[in-house]
Amino acid sequence: MIVAFSVTPLGVGEDVGEYVADAVRVVRESGLPNRTDAMFTSIEGEWDEVMDVVRRAVAVVEARAPRVSVVLKADIRPGVSDGLTSKVETVERHLSD
Repeated sequence: MIVAFSVTPLGVGEDVGEYVADAVRVVRESGLPNRTDAMFTSIEGEWDEVMDVVRRAVAVVEARAPRVSVVLKADIRPGVSDGLTSKVETVERHLSD
């Protein structure tokens, strides 16, 4: 399963990079395959382990912000691994044709 999610602290002003970094740190320390871009962090693994990391990433932001917004999108596809890499490689292969 791949989950792409974003955690946004509300009520802390316009500059939220420090809060987002706290959430990304939790993801990176999890040891699960992950990627972060300008809008989302994607993480790959089994349901329980991925959702636990998302929960902990939200909790670390919630500990410092009065309100938190979470956007989450999941690709649940049993039997598939290394989707973070293979999905991008497939698109790149089609672009090079």
